[in-house]
Amino acid sequence: MSVWDDIVGQEKAVATLQEAARAARHIVEGNSDRSTHSMTHAWLVTGPPGSGRSNAALAFAACLQCTGSEIGCGTCPGCVTTVARTNADVLSVATETSIITAEQVRDIIMRAQVAPSQGRWRVIVIEDADRIQELSLNILLKAIEEPPERTVWVLCAPSSEDMITTVRSRCRQLSLRIPSVAAVAGLLVRQLGVDMNVAREAARAAQCHIGRAKALARDPEERDKRRQRIRAAIHVASVGEAAVAAHDLVEMAKSDTQTVAEQRNTEEEAKLRYQLGMVEGDKMTPHARSQLRQLRENQTRRMKRSLTDMLDRILLDVMSVYRDVLMLQLGANQDLMNDDVAEVIERIARTSSPEQTLARIDLIDQARTRLTNGANPLLAMEAMVVALR
Repeated sequence: MSVWDDIVGQEKAVATLQEAARAARHIVEGNSDRSTHSMTHAWLVTGPPGSGRSNAALAFAACLQCTGSEIGCGTCPGCVTTVARTNADVLSVATETSIITAEQVRDIIMRAQVAPSQGRWRVIVIEDADRIQELSLNILLKAIEEPPERTVWVLCAPSSEDMITTVRSRCRQLSLRIPSVAAVAGLLVRQLGVDMNVAREAARAAQCHIGRAKALARDPEERDKRRQRIRAAIHVASVGEAAVAAHDLVEMAKSDTQTVAEQRNTEEEAKLRYQLGMVEGDKMTPHARSQLRQLRENQTRRMKRSLTDMLDRILLDVMSVYRDVLMLQLGANQDLMNDDVAEVIERIARTSSPEQTLARIDLIDQARTRLTNGANPLLAMEAMVVALR
């Protein structure tokens, strides 16, 4: 067992981080005669969604806290607590809204000043560093330039271009890639015990996004929902049908996100009331009312991002269908990503041209951009589905 078991298809990046972890142990143990140049205090881990940026960063943090004979053993207290996100010396930051604010960044910096309690490393993993506003990145810059002793920053972002130049230049950059279908399928078989055919289908349908592939592999209903969404976006003959289809897609996305959100919101509100010492029937004080209002505002922002993320996932699924269509039209000898809707792909390939397919892919990408920029979800989806006819 190792903390790297879930990181597949990233052999070069893993080797770099393992070498740095070994150097970090030499520093902790005071072995000045051993090479320590491969370890640095600031890292920028980049890669497409699903490449495993956050998992790689957390595995590296576990290696830095590891006390086992084999670094990253996965069984010592340092590894176990880090992977479980309960290690006091590892702060993992991920936002559920569209941005990480300056106030949040200041709080992170303050917490980074605390010396490690176990005598090893204080590790700050920011999983959504691309969501930090530019002004806030400038606030973060000073902390990255001059961190306390044995403090390590690990920033994760889709691309190095998502970071301002000054931050980028202070970090050692590590690029991840999308793992292969075979690598993701093998992981699904090992971890979930699913049939290899199901694993391959899930890996292809998820475009090798590991988290998404796991959801598809373990849940036949999720695979059915995915097919329904694709057909809803593509099987449209008129403007009226397009409006209905767009409405259905938005409602599907809302339904998928709302059930989980409502349960979580209820649990968070109950927890807040408990923390405030309130029981059923108590009159709410001004302070409690303010706390509850802030919680609900955060929940609304989280729900908005969850809906945007779900719609973006649907658009990526639809885009993957048109990429399959283009491969057929161009005669590329590659497996389809969407075997489960092969008849739809073949029909579109026969009745359209490669130029039309490229134009449709561009339309889907435009819809994704509009959603990211805060466009009304229903209007953005309607415009796309109408144009795809």
